[in-house]
Amino acid sequence: MSSIDRSHAVDVKRTYEVRTYGCQMNVHDSERLSGLLEEAGYVRAPEGADGDADVVVFNTCAVRENADNRLYGNLGRLAPMKTKRPGMQIAVGGCLAQKDRDTIVKKAPWVDVVFGTHNIGKLPVLLERARVQEEAQVEIAESLEAFPSTLPTRRESAYAAWVSISVGCNNTCTFCIVPALRGKEKDRRTGDILAEIEALVAEGVSEITLLGQNVNAYGSDIGDREAFSKLLRACGKIEGLERVRFTSPHPRDFTDDVIAAMAETPNVMPQLHMPMQSGSDTVLKAMRRSYRQERYLGIIEKVRAAIPHAAITTDIIVGFPGETEEDFEQTMHAVREARFAQAFTFQYSKRPGTPAATMENQIPKEVVQARYERLVALQEEISWEENKKQVGRTLELMVAEGEGRKDGATHRLSGRAADNRLVHFTKPAQEVRPGDVVTVEITYAAPHHLLAEGEVLSVRPTRAGDAWEKRNATESAKPAGVLLGLPKIGVPEPLPAVTGGCAVD
Repeated sequence: MSSIDRSHAVDVKRTYEVRTYGCQMNVHDSERLSGLLEEAGYVRAPEGADGDADVVVFNTCAVRENADNRLYGNLGRLAPMKTKRPGMQIAVGGCLAQKDRDTIVKKAPWVDVVFGTHNIGKLPVLLERARVQEEAQVEIAESLEAFPSTLPTRRESAYAAWVSISVGCNNTCTFCIVPALRGKEKDRRTGDILAEIEALVAEGVSEITLLGQNVNAYGSDIGDREAFSKLLRACGKIEGLERVRFTSPHPRDFTDDVIAAMAETPNVMPQLHMPMQSGSDTVLKAMRRSYRQERYLGIIEKVRAAIPHAAITTDIIVGFPGETEEDFEQTMHAVREARFAQAFTFQYSKRPGTPAATMENQIPKEVVQARYERLVALQEEISWEENKKQVGRTLELMVAEGEGRKDGATHRLSGRAADNRLVHFTKPAQEVRPGDVVTVEITYAAPHHLLAEGEVLSVRPTRAGDAWEKRNATESAKPAGVLLGLPKIGVPEPLPAVTGGCAVD
């Protein structure tokens, strides 16, 4: 910690809680916020603190129409707690803070700090300044002050990590406000990305997810259109890195060299999450998505030709302004053709500040609901049919932590297959830790998970499992909030349901 940082560190171990809303970018930013606070001397509040902490940080999302109502409702519930707890501080950051700025303090004057998406590194300083000056601190940077991966990070997983390769987005989708709040795309140097991954692997991480608002546009900022495929291939040369994933790509930038890199790099997983948003060319044009149904389905066809067992997932918005019944049927057709393993489907809601929010022909709620239910029913049927094809297959799973809610009652453990399918399997007699790898035979399929009810065929202890065990021992021996995962880089366990970043909440 620099001398400047130390001047702002708290003397007494104050507790903190970070509440996260929105996409994977926010999840990763929250890890950095936690890392910053712990470096400044704060300790993490116990699980379930529910506002009973010295500092409560809201990392907000501006994607949904009711995002502000959600925030102010939560802030309102904390107001009486703050009155009863002298010295308690509340901070609001993220996309909604970047958008609303001074409005937050006007509506909730008990908030101490408001900071934006470009200056999350200032949080400890702003908290200290608010405490000393006894007035709210609002500081919103208009552009990125430092690439976030230079900040300390408290990773949520010992064995899996996010790695940001870019921030911002150059697209102008009419339903999305995130590019306006996170700025134009800015790419990291490839060498810095690979150095971070190598350091993570040295700590025991065996799975990384490359993260960007438009991840496969990587290289546009540095003038190399094949930079992303080159990065995937470079990841394949890192010894000890077993699994590489990425989210979320844009069909516009999905080129043949990326497909070849996925197919030819053994540790790049046979999984693709690529938002479609709509199957209607008319709606895609209104959304300002620079591809059409034929282009989208053509990419999927190429991916499946190169990687036959690839699991493909997507995001779909139902009820975009002007969507006709014929447009919706085109989406249904595209879903039947694509045969997604899963589709994360959302009813359109106005995003304040986006062109779509003021478009004519907003679709009535009851029409959107009916279409949504038809689409969900179709996708459930397809998901189940696709999962049934896995029965009888022998799969290698990375054991996961916290993904099987009923594991305790069913005496099972859970893990992720290479294609990211969730598998619940019989707990073996041999000790198995999160991050270890097991081999199982699939015996049953449901729409959203698989079962392996027989005996585990093999167990492979891993360095990732060792890292998980070491972290657990450390956290048991020390107070909550000890900064883990040094050096100050890294990220968390990949989310089970990978969504389209700026497209959904």
